[in-house]
Amino acid sequence: MLNKEKGFTLIELLVVVAIIGTLSGLVLVAMGGAREKARDAVRQSDMRQVVSAQEMYHGDNEAYLKDDGPTAGTPKIGAYLRVMHDPLCPDGDTTNYTDYNWIDNNGVSLDCSDDDYDEDEGQWFCTYAKLEQNPSSAGCSSTTYVAASHKGTIFVCGSAPTVSSSGGGCTCVIED
Repeated sequence: MLNKEKGFTLIELLVVVAIIGTLSGLVLVAMGGAREKARDAVRQSDMRQVVSAQEMYHGDNEAYLKDDGPTAGTPKIGAYLRVMHDPLCPDGDTTNYTDYNWIDNNGVSLDCSDDDYDEDEGQWFCTYAKLEQNPSSAGCSSTTYVAASHKGTIFVCGSAPTVSSSGGGCTCVIED
């Protein structure tokens, strides 16, 4: 009687490896969108953190932090907020990719002054981040930005936010 060992043939093993490789490739492709959403969620959270940090800074100093912008990245806001770096460049090297932007609120030549908003007194700020995906809540069909200002956070569709003095006080808007 012949003693045959039971086991898998080379063909069976190759078929199993091919199936596992195909399935893992499909999963990686499906995860790409989830990664973009996760990075966008980080950016939106960061913009809310900027508003909170600026409000705490304003409470202590009766003015928002002034910055000589426009600059890439967000400024360190006293003890309230560290410098934030985009999720795509966690090491802080923004040479090839910059997503967080700060608009200069230090002596900008806009007519941003009224009783509540005086540019010389640091009564406004604007920082923004470009999102990778257009969230359905934003209602944008083109590039979407999330912007943080003394009025809170907003989504801005189309071109990058600029500063406007319409509507009382400077705030982040799209250029008209």
